[in-house]
Amino acid sequence: MPDDAAAMARAFVRNRAHLAPWDPIRPDDFYTEAGQRTRLEQVDAQRRTGVIERWVFDRGDGEVYGHITLNGIELGVYLNARLGYWVDAALNGRGLATAAVSGVCDHARRQWNIHRVEASTNVENFASQRVLGKCGFEEIGLSRAHLFINGKWTDSKLFHRILHTDPIAPV
Repeated sequence: MPDDAAAMARAFVRNRAHLAPWDPIRPDDFYTEAGQRTRLEQVDAQRRTGVIERWVFDRGDGEVYGHITLNGIELGVYLNARLGYWVDAALNGRGLATAAVSGVCDHARRQWNIHRVEASTNVENFASQRVLGKCGFEEIGLSRAHLFINGKWTDSKLFHRILHTDPIAPV
């Protein structure tokens, strides 16, 4: 995971303007290999505790073209996780996010018996909302002043997908 630091830094630099409407304002070191190494080491520590899982979009060329995460993974009686993702601007509209979201939801059910996956989008992020709709997510509400994005509090649309309703005992 921390081995992705240089490629992640390049990906974030390449997509800085593309992601700006949906991301918090990042400190300059976020866009460096050292900043990404620190961030990925923190993610890796959380991964070892079982609360997050992360995948990258790549083409086998050593570059990163986006990533997808399940975070806040809760087992027991809740069996829930939250989803986040982005795709490189040069690859948008090719179905990569749709395929990845579907695949991660399938993996979450198989790996952890996850019952419900949550996601949220900025109210103006129509592309991400389309991806979630294609993947079987339903809109469940609006959260006012939900996230501090691009220097201001922004509203988010909330979504969820129930992965199964089987009476399977929680793990």
